[in-house]
Amino acid sequence: MLRATLKSLLGRKLRLVLSGLAVVLGVMFVAGAFVVTDTLGRSFDQLFATAFAGTDVSVAAKPKIQVSEMEGEQVQSALPAAAVAQVRDVAGVKSATGMVNADGARVIGSDGKVLAGTGPPRLGENWVGESDLLKLRAGRGPQKDDEIAVNALIAKQGNLKIGDRVGVLTLEPKKLFTLVGIWGYQGDKDSIGGSQEVAFTEPVAQQLMIGKTGEFTSIDVKAAEGVTPEQLRDQISQKLGAGYDVKTGQQLADDNAAGLKEFLGFFNKILLGFASVALFVGIFLILNTFSIIVAQRTRELAMMRALGASRRQVIGSVLLEAVVIGLVAALLGLGAGVGVGAALGELFASLNDGFEMATVGVPLSAILSSLIVGVLVTVVAAVLPALRASRISPVAAMQDVATPDRPLTKVSVSGAVVGAAGGTMLAIGLYGSGGLWLILGGVLVSFIGVALLTPLIARPVVSLLGRLFSWSVPGRLGRLNSGRNPRRTAITAAALMVGIALVTGVTVVMDSAKTSLAAQAEDTIKAQIVIGGDQNGPRPPTFDPAVLEKARQEPGVRNVAGIWNDQAQINGKLEYVTATDDLAQLTDTYGAAPLPKLADDQIVVSSETAADHQWQIGSVLTVQLSRGDERRYTVSAIYQENTLPANYLLPAAATKDFGIPQPNFGFVRLDDGATLAQVLPGIKALVADSPEVSATDRTTFIDQQVSDFDTVITMVQVLLALAILIAVLGVVNTLALSVLERTRELGLLRAVGLSRSQTMRMVTVEAVVISVFGALLGVVVGSGLGAAVVRALNDDGITKLVLPWGGMGLYLVLAALVGVLASVLPAIKAARLNVLAAIAAD
Repeated sequence: MLRATLKSLLGRKLRLVLSGLAVVLGVMFVAGAFVVTDTLGRSFDQLFATAFAGTDVSVAAKPKIQVSEMEGEQVQSALPAAAVAQVRDVAGVKSATGMVNADGARVIGSDGKVLAGTGPPRLGENWVGESDLLKLRAGRGPQKDDEIAVNALIAKQGNLKIGDRVGVLTLEPKKLFTLVGIWGYQGDKDSIGGSQEVAFTEPVAQQLMIGKTGEFTSIDVKAAEGVTPEQLRDQISQKLGAGYDVKTGQQLADDNAAGLKEFLGFFNKILLGFASVALFVGIFLILNTFSIIVAQRTRELAMMRALGASRRQVIGSVLLEAVVIGLVAALLGLGAGVGVGAALGELFASLNDGFEMATVGVPLSAILSSLIVGVLVTVVAAVLPALRASRISPVAAMQDVATPDRPLTKVSVSGAVVGAAGGTMLAIGLYGSGGLWLILGGVLVSFIGVALLTPLIARPVVSLLGRLFSWSVPGRLGRLNSGRNPRRTAITAAALMVGIALVTGVTVVMDSAKTSLAAQAEDTIKAQIVIGGDQNGPRPPTFDPAVLEKARQEPGVRNVAGIWNDQAQINGKLEYVTATDDLAQLTDTYGAAPLPKLADDQIVVSSETAADHQWQIGSVLTVQLSRGDERRYTVSAIYQENTLPANYLLPAAATKDFGIPQPNFGFVRLDDGATLAQVLPGIKALVADSPEVSATDRTTFIDQQVSDFDTVITMVQVLLALAILIAVLGVVNTLALSVLERTRELGLLRAVGLSRSQTMRMVTVEAVVISVFGALLGVVVGSGLGAAVVRALNDDGITKLVLPWGGMGLYLVLAALVGVLASVLPAIKAARLNVLAAIAAD
C-alpha cells in the first residue's frame, strides 16, 4: 500500500505542485513573521549593547508615570544637581557625570522643513566631550549658548555644514543656533540605530529638554578599578534610596530592547493573523483537490479494496499523501519565509537611516511552526476526502463512472447549525462582553457555516451568472460545467469568498467610522480654522503658544482656543488628558454648552466618564502628570459626551507639568460676516515659524484626521492579497483537475465540432463564473459582517453605515479578470488534447 501511495504521488506531479503551493505560501507568511521579529529583536539587542557599552552604572529618577512602549512615550523625570555630588561620594565611583538626554529635539533642515523621524528618537543632550564611542568628524563641541553640534546623520539628512544657522524645536518654540561640530561613532557610523542627536551647552540642554536649569535626566557613573558594575549599582542604590532607578549598562540595554520587543511581539501577532487567514483559505484548496482526486481514483481505490485493502489502509494512503505534500510544502515555505523575513528586515532598515540589521537567522520557533502548520493544515484538509475514499465499495471497480454527487441535505443542515453558532458568537462578542477572541472565533465559524451552505445556492446562482455568457455554445457549456458539481464549485468559490469578505468587511467598518467621525466633527467643531499638523512619529507636532494670543488679535476673529494633550494618572489609573488656555472660548469654538472658567485647581469631565466613576460636581481627583508633584483637582463641571475634544479638561496652568508644554491644536472661530479668504492668510503667517504645523480650513483638517482609515484599508488589502492569491490558485487547481477528469468528454466535444478556441472559451467562462460567484459571496458576507460591527459600535459614535459600492463593484470586475487569468493554463491544456486519445481515455 505504501508503494502504491508513493507511485500515485509521483504519477500526479501537477496535483502535488498545485496542492502544495497553497501551503508553501501560507507557511512562508508564518516563517517570515518569526524570522523578521527574531532578526529585528537581535538587531535591537546589538543596538542597545553598543549604545550602553561605555556605561558601568546609570542613575535616573523614577518616572512620574510609568508608560509602556505600546502606551506612548515615557517622559523622564529630572535629577537635581545635588544627586550628582551624592553619587560621586559613593565608594568605588571613579567618575559621575550629569547627563541630559531626552527625546524631542527636532532639527529644521536647509529646506526649512523638520527632518523626518518615524521611529528612532530625536535626542537633545548636553555636550560632554568625545569618548571611545563618539568622535568629532568636523569642528568642535558647543561652547556658547547659541551653538550646537549634531551627529553625522542629521548633517546628511538636513544638508547642513559647519557655520550654518540651524533651527531646533524642543520644549520651547524654534530657536536658532550656529552649527559648530559634527560627530560620528565607532565603526564609521553616522548614528546609533538611526537616532538623530543634537548637543547643546549644559544649561541650554537643561532648559530646552527638561524645562529647568540645574537638573539632569541621568547620571553616567564609571566604576573604579576592581569594582564590578553590579557592586557599584548596589552601593549607589543603598546611598540614594528608593526614589531612583540605578541600573548597570547591561540592564539598561536589556530593558530598552525589551520595550521594543513588546512592539515586535504585537507586530508578529498581526502577521500571524493574516498568515492564518491565508492558511484557512489554503484548506479549501487542498480539500477540493483531494476530493476531486478521490473521485477520479474511484476505480483505482475500489480495485485496491477488491484486492484486500482495508478501509483503514485507504484512509492511511490518502493521509500519507497529505503528510508528504505538507512536509515538502512546509520545507519550501520555510525557505521562502526566511527570504521574506530578510526582505522585511531590510525594508525596515531602509526606512530608518543608520539602523544596522543583525545577521538573518532562523529561530527554532520558525522551524517548528512551519513544519507543524504545514503538515497539520494539509492533513486536516485531507481528512474528509480520506473518509470518503474509505467508503468506496469494491464493486465500484466494475463501473466506468466516478462517484455521483451526493444530496446536499446533510451539508446544508450542518451549515445552518454552524452558521448559527458563528452568528451567536459574533453577537455575544460584539454586543456582550465576549472580547476580541470570541469575535474572531465567531468570524471563523461563520465563514465555515457559509462555506457549508454555499453548495445549496451554488447551482442557481452560478446558473444565473452564467446567463451573461450564454449567447454562444462555449458560453452555455461553460455555464453548465460550472454548476454541474455544486460542492466543488462551492469550495472553490468559498476560498475566494474569505479574502474578499474580510477586505469588504474591513472597508465597511473603516468607511463607516471615517464618515461617522467626519460628520460628528463637522457638527461639533464650529471653528472655521484649525491650527495643527500630522503626527508622523512618537511625538505630536506642536507650535508656539504665543500664536494663540496673536490670533485673537487678528481682524475677523471671534474666539481662539488651544489644547494641549498628555497622559496622566487619575486616581491611580493611566488616562489621556487635555488642557485648554480658555475653556469659555473652547466651548464656543466647539459649539458646546457654556462652561465656567477653570481655576488652577479645577477639572471638568465628560458625562460618560463621570457616570463610569460615579463622580459629581465637587468630587476631588488625584492627578499625577508627566512632570511635577501629584495634585488634587476638584470637578467643577460635567459636560455632555462628545461635545468637547477630551474626557478630562485641565486648566492652562497644568501644562507646565505636561510632557510637551506646547499646544497641539488651535481652533479659530470667525466673527459673523468674516470669511476664510479674509482671515486664513493672517493665521497662516502666524505659524510660519512653526514648521510642524499649518493653518487650514475645518474641512481640510477633518479630512487629514480621518485619512488614517484609508491607510488601514490599504494595509489590510495588501496583507490579504496572499489569501486571495491562494484562492486564485484554487480556481486554477479545480479547472486543471476538472480538465483531467473530463478528458473523454472534451474529446467527444472536439469530435462533434467544438474548435480549440471554443474549448478555451468554454473553460474561461467556467472560471469566470466561479470567480465572480466567490467574489459575490465575499461582498455579501463581508458587507453583513461589516454592518454587524458598525451596529455594535453605534454607542461609540460610529452611527453611519457606509457600503463601499465602488469598491465592491471593483472586486467583482477584478474577480472576472482573475477568472480569465486562472483559466489560461487549463484552457490551453484542454484545447491541446489529442481527440482520438481523449475519446479512448478511461
